[in-house]
Amino acid sequence: MMTKPDEKTTHFGYRTVAEEEKAGLVHGVFSSVASKYDVMNDAMSIGIHRLWKDAMMDWLAPRAGQRLLDVAGGTGDIAFRFLKRAPGAGAVVLDMTEDMLTAGRRRAEADQLGDSLDWVVGDAMALPFADNAFDVYTISFGIRNVTRIADALGEAYRVLRPGGRLMVLEFSQLPNPGLQKLYDLYSFNVIPKMGKLIAGDEASYQYLVESIRRFPDQESFAAMIRAAGFEAVKYRNLTMGIAALHSGWKL
Repeated sequence: MMTKPDEKTTHFGYRTVAEEEKAGLVHGVFSSVASKYDVMNDAMSIGIHRLWKDAMMDWLAPRAGQRLLDVAGGTGDIAFRFLKRAPGAGAVVLDMTEDMLTAGRRRAEADQLGDSLDWVVGDAMALPFADNAFDVYTISFGIRNVTRIADALGEAYRVLRPGGRLMVLEFSQLPNPGLQKLYDLYSFNVIPKMGKLIAGDEASYQYLVESIRRFPDQESFAAMIRAAGFEAVKYRNLTMGIAALHSGWKL
């Protein structure tokens, strides 16, 4: 695309776009796939994303009475898991896409946990919450879609209470080049076609595959979390590094 000389740019998959355009493009992707999002997650990962999310909860170890902010949490997967493990806890699910939140509200768990759960349309880079408002901040498969990741991490730090914890689940890079090549072959050749078949949308899943490849590797992302002010930053690879969990503390 053509951009003005003084215009800030970012990437949307493999395309270069103006920063101000990315949020609208991402919104379009998730509005398009919202109704089939959970079905596609199961199909793309052969259900393994459920094990990754359970591993996230195991490391997070939710405690009774904690307050969770789950960003880009549209369909509620993480919030539901958190609340079921933490009696008396509360959760806010924030997403920029109303259609994703609507899909989350329709799930059976939403009725059972309704009193503990709020759904908010908002931007990860400008959270509509006070400082020091949450005990835990999670974001799963969402941070790579944010226009300015450093801004989102800064906002995470701001809204967490001292002693609060950040945990990010995101697709990552396999440390073995041969395995990474095989995974790329699968990703680029199978997932977009699966998206067309199941969700009627090949282009959105082409973007999602490209966005995974553009995301920083494990060490680089850990450095970004430290730069936002978090301490005791660690990560764990899942399924050989196809995904990774990153943890940090506001101390």
